[in-house]
Amino acid sequence: MSAQTDTQGSVTAVYKVSGMSCGHCEGAVSGELSQLPGVSSVRAVAASGEVTVVSAAPLDEDAVRAAVDEAGYELVGKV
Repeated sequence: MSAQTDTQGSVTAVYKVSGMSCGHCEGAVSGELSQLPGVSSVRAVAASGEVTVVSAAPLDEDAVRAAVDEAGYELVGKV
């Protein structure tokens, strides 16, 4: 599992998202994921298709999938 807890009690998870190809794509995915409860930061990288999410607690994968879908992309899964 790629989620890890850091010393401040937050959880970092890396997801693979298909379909991102530019900065606009990164912004769309980041914007949707940032709205999930407990999320403190999101970093999307179109070149690798990876999205790093830092949250107060582990996120429900269905909620992450729904947010990515709302942005118009597809969640492949955790890295």
